[in-house]
Amino acid sequence: MLREFTNSLTRWDTLLFNRIFGWGDRRILSRSFRIISWSANGCLYPLVVLYVHLTFGATISKPLLLSAALAFPLERLLYHFLKQAMKRDRPYERIDDVQFRVRPPDRFSFPSGHTASAFLMMTLLSSTFPALQIPTLCWGALVGVARVCLGVHYPTDVLAGALLGILAGQMGMWFIM
Repeated sequence: MLREFTNSLTRWDTLLFNRIFGWGDRRILSRSFRIISWSANGCLYPLVVLYVHLTFGATISKPLLLSAALAFPLERLLYHFLKQAMKRDRPYERIDDVQFRVRPPDRFSFPSGHTASAFLMMTLLSSTFPALQIPTLCWGALVGVARVCLGVHYPTDVLAGALLGILAGQMGMWFIM
């Protein structure tokens, strides 16, 4: 029963992957997805917190910074644990005629770390600034789509990354607030 469910899920995951991956054949979309994916590498996150601090002051930036200081290590710890526990091959290793369009940061696919980080940041920013809920959700979702389109993740990797990021962000805020 479990094997049938897993096989069915894998078929749907591969089918959806192939659909989304095909979008990257368009040059402008491929370039856009590379930029969107890069935006979740993590190098911009300290700049966002610095901007919040300079613009809104310590009253708002301190809880954001403390939440992030707890949430990001937690997310990374869970991320590495899941990567090593699952050891899921990346799509380009399993699906014929699929080449990655960006070099993946590590060997395994599940979960998407870029998506996890993006959704963690989305969770923290949207709780600090409720008006940013929709824009940050769209950005996080685009990061996930970009990772699939670039050939380095399956849709379920992205979904797991989003859930991981939201969970870590919520836990970081829970300890601070």
